[in-house]
Amino acid sequence: MAKNVASKLNKGISPRQFLDSMQKNKEAFQDWGNRFEWASEDDREFFESINNRDDLRCLILMAEWCGDVVRNVPVIFKAMELTGMPIDVLIIEEHMETMDEFLTMGGRAIPIVIIADTGGHVLGQWGPRSAYVQEPMTAFKLANPDREAADYQEKIAIARQEMGRRYGEGTAYQQDIIKELRTLLASV
Repeated sequence: MAKNVASKLNKGISPRQFLDSMQKNKEAFQDWGNRFEWASEDDREFFESINNRDDLRCLILMAEWCGDVVRNVPVIFKAMELTGMPIDVLIIEEHMETMDEFLTMGGRAIPIVIIADTGGHVLGQWGPRSAYVQEPMTAFKLANPDREAADYQEKIAIARQEMGRRYGEGTAYQQDIIKELRTLLASV
């Protein structure tokens, strides 16, 4: 059955309200946003071209305590702002039933960007991180399905360390997010 988020449209908070309400990681969140630059004029123009569509909505499942949110959502906000698309930020703790409809490999991982039509029919989703950064966690989960295994925590720590390495110190990872969001939006 196709997913529908009609009951969540206009039920979230705006990106500005999210930023204003942040108690944790606000400085880092703003820093990643301030460091974002469009590497491609073509990409920027693509996101602007969505502005003439009034049939799309964006919902973002997230929370301020999450490191992936702090790194990725400032980029998402910058890109989606250009589209003019209405954005509902859904704080995970307040929308667990929705989170549970958008699990990543059976687990709760954020942020999740949901693109829907005005009727709430889900057209696509992105997240919780770019495919390149996600790769080590996907490989780990496939190779280690038993969460009770003696070496599970040790191995997941290695996967997380590799994800951190792939994020890197700079902003190169941000262009992966732009490319993936562009591909998603081009398909809807």
